[in-house]
Amino acid sequence: MLVNKLKGLLAVATAAATVATVAGCASTPLPPDLGCGVPGGLCAPAEPNTSAPRTAPPPEPTSAPRSETRTIPIELYPRENGAQAAAPGVQARVALLLPLESGALGKAAESVRAGFMAGHERDGAGIEVQVVASGDSAEDTLRAYARAAEQNDIVVGPLARSAVAAVASSNVVTKPTVALNHPQIDRPLPAQMLVIGLSLEEEARQVADWAAQEQASGRALVLSGSAAWQQRVVGAFTSHWARLGHNNATVDLPVIDGYVDANALAELRKRLEIDRPDLVFAALDANQLRQVRSAIGTSLPTYGVSAANPGRTAGAGWPELDGVRLLDLPWTIQPEHPQVMVYPRPVDADTLDMQRLYALGIDAFRVAREVAQHPGSGFELDGVTGRLSVRMNNGAYAVKRQEAAAVYRDGLGFEAAATRP
Repeated sequence: MLVNKLKGLLAVATAAATVATVAGCASTPLPPDLGCGVPGGLCAPAEPNTSAPRTAPPPEPTSAPRSETRTIPIELYPRENGAQAAAPGVQARVALLLPLESGALGKAAESVRAGFMAGHERDGAGIEVQVVASGDSAEDTLRAYARAAEQNDIVVGPLARSAVAAVASSNVVTKPTVALNHPQIDRPLPAQMLVIGLSLEEEARQVADWAAQEQASGRALVLSGSAAWQQRVVGAFTSHWARLGHNNATVDLPVIDGYVDANALAELRKRLEIDRPDLVFAALDANQLRQVRSAIGTSLPTYGVSAANPGRTAGAGWPELDGVRLLDLPWTIQPEHPQVMVYPRPVDADTLDMQRLYALGIDAFRVAREVAQHPGSGFELDGVTGRLSVRMNNGAYAVKRQEAAAVYRDGLGFEAAATRP
């Protein structure tokens, strides 16, 4: 989703900056150690900007109003007796299945619902939406799914990884289903299920491709914490990095309350003085990466996933992250892009994660709309979560998302970067 007019200039600028950075790595000294093992004194714990918000009572579930938009009907999924699946004047009926009654996931579900309805408000001609609320249990999800599939042509959901796994492992998938998370199951997905959930692991593999493109013979130092998501990201990056023919070393950094251990940072400084890699891949959030780069300097080319995005808080400076390359959704790093600007911003999304879920809701509606208009066919979608490519392989859906690449510039926000398609 890059702006074509700038793509050439940005690619040249990025390549030039990379050459200059690599050329200076061998001679650039580490910054002075100013205390606590962290130059600059970044010793106070900080809450990661991508962490889940503290649990709050879930909002009362509400039912979305049915769309009053009507267009010329098309024959989408005929019943056995030949009757139309949708009412006269409606192209398709879409169920949005979300855990709105969940204490743990209610707020996340509401963000997805808001984004979905924003997409419907703009492009919902001929699409009738029914919001189906569920709870946390697999049994409740399966009952809600069966009800949604019986009454609609397409089902969007569930949201939780375990809920998607429950649906995918059952025999209830009888309608096209747009799942909002990646299930961890040891069996093929149902033929009519396509998964569009956001994936840090897929981001890590795309970052590996990007780093290999810029650092053709690079030796990577992989930094991580002990959180489950960080270990998954490291596994995805290192395995793909090895398949690309590159080597890496991995260092796990102890993290307590969002703060990287000072002794571990001191050891990392000593390591880099002896053995300096060509690049760093950081499976860290923005606050953790800020502390690391404050300790080791900013001269090494550094790559990260969307968790390293510090956001765009007015007046907040992140000079330690200057030059960090990362992938994230166009929604979060390209707000001025024409495809992004056409949708309203949520006023109550207090974290980047909630913003991403809102964007996922927008694209979930757009994918459902494409499935309704082109049943059984593949399509391309320039979405607010990235460029989506949906293909049919042997009668089953396959989905690939290419997220937006950017370089963080302190004081300026993000600068688009060209990567391989």
